[in-house]
Amino acid sequence: MKLARIEISNFRLLKNFVLDLEDELSLLIGKNNTGKTSVLACLDKLVVQSERNAVSYEDFNIELRSSLEKILLGDQEIGAQEQYVPLGIQLKLFIKYSESDDLSMISPLIMSLDPDDDNVVLSFEYKIPFDKLIELKLKYIEESNKFDNRPHLFLKEKLSDYFGPIIKKSLLHDDENQFLDLHKERINLKDILGIQFINAKRSVTNKQNDKTLSNQTSSLYRQVDESDEQEEASDEFKKELRKTDDRLSGIYQSMFKGIIEKVNKFGGINPDETDIKITSTLQHRELLEGNTTVMYAHQSHDLPEHYNGLGYMNLISMIFEIEMLMSRLRRSIKEKPAAINLLFIEEPEAHTHPQMQYVFIKNIKELLRQNRLREDGVVIHLQSVITTHSSHIVSESSFEDIKYLKKSAQDHQVQAKNLKDLEHAYASSEDPEKDEELKKAYRFLKQYLTLNRAELFFADKAIFIEGDTERIILPSMMKKIDQDAQNPDEKPLLSQNISIVEVGAHSQTFEKFIDFVGLKSLIITDIDSYYEKIVYEDDGVTPQKYKNGKDKIEEVQCTPLDPNGSKSSNSSLKFFFQQEGLGFYKGLDFENKSLTKPSGSETWQQDPNGFLKIVYQVAEHGYHGRSYEDAFFSINKDLLNAGHSAFPSLTKKYLDLYLSNDIDVFEFSEKAVNSKPSLAIEILLNSETTEEGVEFSNWHVPLYIKEGLLWLQKN
Repeated sequence: MKLARIEISNFRLLKNFVLDLEDELSLLIGKNNTGKTSVLACLDKLVVQSERNAVSYEDFNIELRSSLEKILLGDQEIGAQEQYVPLGIQLKLFIKYSESDDLSMISPLIMSLDPDDDNVVLSFEYKIPFDKLIELKLKYIEESNKFDNRPHLFLKEKLSDYFGPIIKKSLLHDDENQFLDLHKERINLKDILGIQFINAKRSVTNKQNDKTLSNQTSSLYRQVDESDEQEEASDEFKKELRKTDDRLSGIYQSMFKGIIEKVNKFGGINPDETDIKITSTLQHRELLEGNTTVMYAHQSHDLPEHYNGLGYMNLISMIFEIEMLMSRLRRSIKEKPAAINLLFIEEPEAHTHPQMQYVFIKNIKELLRQNRLREDGVVIHLQSVITTHSSHIVSESSFEDIKYLKKSAQDHQVQAKNLKDLEHAYASSEDPEKDEELKKAYRFLKQYLTLNRAELFFADKAIFIEGDTERIILPSMMKKIDQDAQNPDEKPLLSQNISIVEVGAHSQTFEKFIDFVGLKSLIITDIDSYYEKIVYEDDGVTPQKYKNGKDKIEEVQCTPLDPNGSKSSNSSLKFFFQQEGLGFYKGLDFENKSLTKPSGSETWQQDPNGFLKIVYQVAEHGYHGRSYEDAFFSINKDLLNAGHSAFPSLTKKYLDLYLSNDIDVFEFSEKAVNSKPSLAIEILLNSETTEEGVEFSNWHVPLYIKEGLLWLQKN
């Protein structure tokens, strides 16, 4: 039995939200403000705190708020009661069970008699009935002046008078109109659902007076004392306390002898009335309050907990808290654990450095597995949900556990995507050979993303580049774009959350991922122009032949301006644009370098509003480069005047020939560069800053890169 799915309607960012849960651990990831915390808050307010009516007006989705406010202002009709669909928040929990499960707890909730229907759907609704909505509107008309004719202020104050209470139902899986009202049927969900939270806002600090860990030990003791698992240890503790009570009582008689005698002198009607005795009554629980101290061992010394790093304290505190919460979920052996147990851990990376985050995620599954077992042999079914912003945690996680939360740029709705579904995109049942190739690409993508580029999941935008040269120098180019910004309203590139990913000539391997997550992306590549020529024998007349009898052909690299140039060898360009001819790429204007992938299509299509842009060398100052180096040096020749001592990665012979105009920039770029990464570093080392503080002032960004970065900068 497991909780298979959570559906949320109209709660904060979650308008129509669906989250599939894994059997053991689900990792919720995504950028800031994509609803990760809202999922936890919704479960807390509608399930855990359902009796307290903890929902506030701020929990309503913006569109729901807008509808309510328009109704109060008379800008939106309520309509007839027969057509009215109650406005409000709804949470649905989809429980899946099998024949092997103990169904005694959930049997009262099973609605379907169909043996193939293995679902129980629990609904939690915070809505306003038709008659209450009419009352709400009339009340606003009556009191609007009190609230300065601002309906949102009225709703904030009056919400709970008209909405609620939270209605709990068991729904028929495919027909919500057939349901069981759990309140009327007096069905308590305590035996069905056990939910515990560890919130991101934890009270751990490393101030001298902080005793968070020490205080947690008393809470831990309460859990241990109430459980049957530690009964022997608990009894031994209490036995020792009784012995201590006897010894302390004797000491107290001596310590308080004087005051006791003074009391006795006052006498009374009966001497026994003032014959007092002070005894020790140590309480096992209260003794731990403020009287246990967590120390940590350093060499041969025990040091106070606040001497430890904040990261270690946070990690230890989480382990303590997990132990406490798991004890609650396991329950006493006198009672059954809940059928479904959920543990939510919010942002475990808080205050911890990367290595500690690796340790946490690598060990959390095993820690939770160990805590599932009770002393009586009962193993509780536990599902855990962890929310995180940490690429380090993602890099140590199973790809199949990851749920990627993404907010749509158009309607701002949040969608949760199962990364394991990406595997289906990398499959082609029609072509076994292609199928194997795609599976290989998927395996590579899985490893690359989790091990090397997990930050892509948290990025707002991405740049895919070919090699080391672009990786080293691109941040400086972004800085130059920011410095030259004409529009102060545009957010600087370096202030945006942009991930730079080195992919070689294989950006097409990432195309399904780019489409899957809908990430605004810029691919910077080369036009790679060439022409074909026949290879002749030494006589210069007879063509060399392949074994099949055809003429042997070789590819000759050339600038796009070469009249012989006819094709591009760039595999990424050919994949995305489905074109090989050089003329196509030379004639393509910037707007038409944007692409989108229609739903169900295998190919990308040109779309001026597409979220993927591919840029390559373009004509600039009368020249058209073939590669990055070619394009860069065609507009930055003066930079090389510093000579070979400033640019040792360039062959001196060709550098001198280029500076003396004896060879062109194409030949120079092809022959002079010995180490592209070293060259990129040398460009930065020889960069200058003006008196006004403008950096990298003595060189220019090639036009194709500048155009791409300016496009990416915009939202």
